[in-house]
Amino acid sequence: PGRAWGRGRGSAAAAGAAGGETAAEEAAAIVRVRHCGPDIFCRCPPERCPACGRPLRGAALPAAPVRLPSPFRRGHRQRGAFLLRPAGAAAFLGGYDGESDLHVGITSTNGLVYNYDEEGIHRDETGWEQCISVPLVQPDMFGLLHQWDELLEEFSAGEAWLPHRYEEHDHNCYTYALAFINSVLTAQGKQQMSKSEFTEKFVIPQTKKASKYITLHQELTANEFYIVYHPDQEKQC
Repeated sequence: PGRAWGRGRGSAAAAGAAGGETAAEEAAAIVRVRHCGPDIFCRCPPERCPACGRPLRGAALPAAPVRLPSPFRRGHRQRGAFLLRPAGAAAFLGGYDGESDLHVGITSTNGLVYNYDEEGIHRDETGWEQCISVPLVQPDMFGLLHQWDELLEEFSAGEAWLPHRYEEHDHNCYTYALAFINSVLTAQGKQQMSKSEFTEKFVIPQTKKASKYITLHQELTANEFYIVYHPDQEKQC
């Protein structure tokens, strides 16, 4: 989803920063049922298959409802990650149109989100509750984890990230995040990554999953069921 890496702060849907899944997240859950061939998506498993009308109770194990994992994460719970969310106040599952600008940031080890816009560097404690997350530091990278916050703070204090340096298309939030990632790679003696390389390798696979999930969410907002027939299946049972 999304075409541009532009400006944007605002607050994404700030639901349930602490604790387990919220009521809103539970209500937005997507379930897949495979009974007579097509994939049937819904919020709650029906008693009868919407495609063939036969009862689902007592059906074979492959027909058991499966809850789809959400591609979105609570950004403030991610340690050392690259985060992506819609710019402004929209959330991916709450008004995002698939075309608006996206905003990115980098998390500290305690979930503080560092991000850059026309106002300079921000260290957000809230506002990143529904994000696409790309982990940058693995749990076993103890040395890097120990230095991460210091490296992030020191990098963010650089003159390159003063407000007047901001330029929406050429020196923006993505520029900042990728420059920090490359500074860490350089310090580790590793090769830097171009914007296109990082995007293609790490961001696009995640946004493709998110795009499919958003499509399902939108369909199920308007309809009780969303039935997907495969190319080798006829739309009948």
